[in-house]
Amino acid sequence: MSKTTVREGVPTDQARSAVPRASGGGRAFALLLVITGAAGVLASWVITLDKFKLLEDPNFTPGCSLNPVVSCGNIMKSEQASAFGFPNPMLGLVAYAVVVCVGVSLLAGARFPRWYWLTFNAGTLFGVGFVTWLQYQSLYNINSLCLWCCLAWVATILMFWYATAYNVRNGHLPAPRWVKGFLDEFAWVPPVLHIGIIGMLILTRWWDFWTS
Repeated sequence: MSKTTVREGVPTDQARSAVPRASGGGRAFALLLVITGAAGVLASWVITLDKFKLLEDPNFTPGCSLNPVVSCGNIMKSEQASAFGFPNPMLGLVAYAVVVCVGVSLLAGARFPRWYWLTFNAGTLFGVGFVTWLQYQSLYNINSLCLWCCLAWVATILMFWYATAYNVRNGHLPAPRWVKGFLDEFAWVPPVLHIGIIGMLILTRWWDFWTS
């Protein structure tokens, strides 16, 4: 006699096989990871080069230092720019390159187990948490903006929210049915709201400067 599950009378072996042990991603999700990862690599690369030039010549002015507010030089000279004892963009070069590799693998048809997707999601969660700290430091302590940093912020926010939506929709992260349904139709809403809030904070922080 075969064992059956209590719910729906499905044989245990069949029920287990019905749960996907590995999953891939759609083309749109894969392309998003490639594009956001590449944007992060580009931003990190440019900031790293400018940081080295600044170390060689303290009077060097990065190309994205446009005015008293948009001043990459002020950001690079701050203590927050080396939060882990080395320039932050060097960490970005590695982390964003991993995201590109994941996206390319998905385009090639790769499928990953649940633990892989959860680890990837945890990495993007760390990333969005770190850039949130950097945003606060930039707006309220350093009092300057870096355009390349802003590009990395947007890329990180997008990859975090879309990775989270992917994991919820595919059952890797537990969530109520209405949340899954919402993310099926409106996965773009959380990242747009997140980026919009950051934009409003930037606008109001230097309102007098923008409107003068």
